[in-house]
Amino acid sequence: QVQLQESGGGLVQAGGSLRLSCAASGRTFSRNGMGWFRQAPGKEREPVAAISWSGIGTYYADSVKGRFTISRDNAKNTMYLQMNSLKPEDTAVYYCAADSGYYTRAPLVADEYDYWGQGTQVTVSS
Repeated sequence: QVQLQESGGGLVQAGGSLRLSCAASGRTFSRNGMGWFRQAPGKEREPVAAISWSGIGTYYADSVKGRFTISRDNAKNTMYLQMNSLKPEDTAVYYCAADSGYYTRAPLVADEYDYWGQGTQVTVSS
């Protein structure tokens, strides 16, 4: 059974940092694109960042560019999201996602991904 498990969420003050992890089990994603998405209360799910299987290609939503960094460790089958300079508007449930194919045509589009985690809450207080 394929599972993606997020961790690292929590409550932080504005300007602070958090590091999210997404650990995959049940299969390897070392040749697959992965991404982070988030959903705030009353809003639609939106892309945050995505990364190619090699880690060379990284993609960010404009709202997080320069503050968030996506990375992965294929040996550990794990993806990360380093979030710095957090703002109250970053408050959301953060989901990790993985593509089952070898080429993710639109890395910041949720429909490209086949596997999803349960989400981890990130709350940024002002």
